[in-house]
Amino acid sequence: MNAPRLLLLDCDSTLSSIEGIDELGRLRGEATFAEIEAMTTAAMEGRIPVESVFGRRLEIIRPEAGHIAEVGRRYLATVEPTAKATLDELRARGWTPVILSGGFRNVIRPLADFLGVERIEAVDLYQGPDGAYAGYDVAYPTTRSGGKPEIIQRLRTELAPRTVVMVGDGVSDLETKPVVDLFVGLGRYVTRERVRREAQHFIHSLAELPPLLARWG
Repeated sequence: MNAPRLLLLDCDSTLSSIEGIDELGRLRGEATFAEIEAMTTAAMEGRIPVESVFGRRLEIIRPEAGHIAEVGRRYLATVEPTAKATLDELRARGWTPVILSGGFRNVIRPLADFLGVERIEAVDLYQGPDGAYAGYDVAYPTTRSGGKPEIIQRLRTELAPRTVVMVGDGVSDLETKPVVDLFVGLGRYVTRERVRREAQHFIHSLAELPPLLARWG
C-alpha cells in the first residue's frame, strides 16, 4: 500500500464560516453567545490557553442532542463554497483529507459526510438516554494546547504518510507547523495576524489549495 498524502483541515472558520461552539452557545440565547464567543476568540488568537475555557464553555451551554443536530445543519448551510470541489479534486490527485478540529466529532459529522471526509479527529460530546448533556471526552488531545500536534504524531505513527499538510485559521492550527511538511493559513473568514505572519503560505479560499499543492505531487 502506498504511503498516503494527508491533507489535514481545521473545521471552524475553515471548512465553514461558523465556530461550532459559539453556535451551540447562540442556541442558549444572545447573552450566552456573546460570553462564549469572547472566550473562543481569545483562545483562537492565542491570548489564553484553550484548556482554560474548553470545559467551562460546555458547562455554561450544556448542549443537548437537539442542539448538536441544529449546529450540524448550520455547518452545512455555511460550508466554505469551494470546499467540496477542492477536496474532490485533491482526492482524485491522491490526497486523503482528514478533519482535525478542536470542535466536536458528532456535530461535524454531517459536514464531513457532505465533503466526503471519512475521518474526523475531534472531541466527542456525550448525551444521556434523554438527549441531555452528559459531558465530553476530557482526555482528547484537542481539548488543550498542543493537542493538534499530538494527534498528527499519532497519525504519522499509524499511517506513515509521505506528506502531511495542515490548513487552518487559528493559533491551535499554527501549533502544528513543526510537525507537518507544510502549514497553510486560511484567512477567508478571519485573519489572525500571527497565523498570517508565521504560515508558510496564506490563502483566502480553499480553491487556492490545488495549485499550491501541485508541487507536492
